[in-house]
Amino acid sequence: MPVSLADLLSPAGQDLLARAEALAGGDPLRAAAQLRTAGTPPELASEALTQAALRLKGRAKFGADADGMYFTRAGLEQATRASVSARRAARLAAAGVRSVADLGCGIGADSRAFARAGITVHAIEADPATAEIATANTAGLPVTVTCGDATEVDLSGYDAVFCDPARRSGNRRIFDPKAYSPPWDFIVSLTTRPAVIKLGPGIDHALLPATAEAEWVSVGGEVVEAALWCDRLAEVPRRATVDELQMTGAGDREAEVGEVGRYVYDPDGAVIRAHLVAELADELGARIADPTIAYLYADELRATPFARGYTVEEVLPFSLKRLRAALREREVGRLTIKKRGSALEPESLRRQLRLSGSQEATVILTRVAGAPVALITQPAPAA
Repeated sequence: MPVSLADLLSPAGQDLLARAEALAGGDPLRAAAQLRTAGTPPELASEALTQAALRLKGRAKFGADADGMYFTRAGLEQATRASVSARRAARLAAAGVRSVADLGCGIGADSRAFARAGITVHAIEADPATAEIATANTAGLPVTVTCGDATEVDLSGYDAVFCDPARRSGNRRIFDPKAYSPPWDFIVSLTTRPAVIKLGPGIDHALLPATAEAEWVSVGGEVVEAALWCDRLAEVPRRATVDELQMTGAGDREAEVGEVGRYVYDPDGAVIRAHLVAELADELGARIADPTIAYLYADELRATPFARGYTVEEVLPFSLKRLRAALREREVGRLTIKKRGSALEPESLRRQLRLSGSQEATVILTRVAGAPVALITQPAPAA
């Protein structure tokens, strides 16, 4: 007999989930055997253990809230992190948005954030099982979940629209926007009204409407999403949000080209994706050493949350022999390898270097004026 979410929502199901969570993180076969020994049907035991495992994994995105949520594997993978959805909801509320149509709500993560910010939500999800989960995850909040086609919703009665198109097919990620669901043509049609559209961070800039604000969001050093803010919700052409801090600009400038300096900065991925490297260079008094590479160089160290700084100890025209000799001279045995604009594979290079020693260093493989170089560096002290 198929297991439904209702089986887990019942008092007996809640007790089963508690027992499954106590076993989560251990041997799954042993955990399943323990639940079945207690009289739980195999299918229900499997579903409870799956939910317990997903809740454990979901804590990275939702913190303690994950312990009271329900997930699918794909839904958890695509769901917005709680910190990101809360910030987005707060911005919409500050813009006077009081009602939102959430098109393609998935497991309801963004709908929860909107509702907690005081926004009434009509959430639409095409998959019946996922819509059921979204309903459970938004229980007690001003959210109505409907199972249906997002392209057929009358949007005239809402202050704003939020759309998070499906970007997965089974276990495979979809990178081509034309394969999104809802389809790309429909997504583009939303950009003429107050809307926020969540996209993959690798979205091609050429596809972005000139009138929309494009934002890239980084959490803990990882670029997690892009978002289009449309119509009256757009404030600037480009925005990079790094954790809770933001940098804005036109996104069409090039940084000044110059020489390698005493310090090299590795900009956060959100800054690079938003094409705001020139704005960051202005803030740091820095320049690039190659027009196609986003490393920034400066002679003075300045504190910034938008880049990681390194002290340059030596600049070598790339040669395996010379790099090996320079690192051995420094007695480097623990090496971090970073690269941009280099075809070399870090792990292969590490094996070829055959290092041993008690010291640490960071080697940056890049190009300067088109020529391959290796920068021997150390993480810069706090400015």
